Amino acid sequence: MKALDVMTSSVISVTPETTVRDAAKLLVQHRISAMPVVDGDGRLIGMVSEGDLLHRTEIGTEKSHRSWWLELVGSDRDAGDYVKSHGQTVADIMTRDAICVAELTPLNVIASILESHHIKRVPVVRDGRLVGIVSRANLVQALAAGAQDSAQPEASSDHDIRARLMAELAGRDWAFPGRNIVVRDGVVHLWGAVWSTDSLNAMCVAAQGIPGVKGVVDHTIPYPIMTGL
Repeated sequence: MKALDVMTSSVISVTPETTVRDAAKLLVQHRISAMPVVDGDGRLIGMVSEGDLLHRTEIGTEKSHRSWWLELVGSDRDAGDYVKSHGQTVADIMTRDAICVAELTPLNVIASILESHHIKRVPVVRDGRLVGIVSRANLVQALAAGAQDSAQPEASSDHDIRARLMAELAGRDWAFPGRNIVVRDGVVHLWGAVWSTDSLNAMCVAAQGIPGVKGVVDHTIPYPIMTGL
């Protein structure tokens, strides 16, 4: 699946001229934590979030002054902090060079972007213009709707189940060496020595994810740990 399959098309956005107060009202009214900033042509030019509104003079949360000797080497940062806390329009406080994706960006790429950049939503653009937004909630909604229940047919036999599971485990570092898999009447039996509980859990999840599997039985033993003599 791609961004266009799950994105919200009716996006709440603001312009650089929107007042800080109005931007805050929109965030509260629509129960969102961030929104895109667009110009008159609908082009994405930034994002404004709760974080941009955190340090404000109106509520007494502006950053405190530093000692005079730190100000000598950090005057530019102090000036930026002042604009953030005292600016009256979105242009003063917004985060520029916003991260964005295209309509055909795969969901796995979007998930990685959200996680690595510690953000909750990412704008979707077409030729620079805002066309939607994908949030973490959209990904969860796709999961709830069965987005990943692809048309993989149910395994027709125990042999088919075993072949699919072996293919799924091929090349996985956590798939322990010396493993043996036996499938009988739709039940997967795992044999061998496992590196860790995590690797065993991963094996079980892989087996349970194959259509037609009725259960998984663990016969494994801990992999021997060699210690120095």
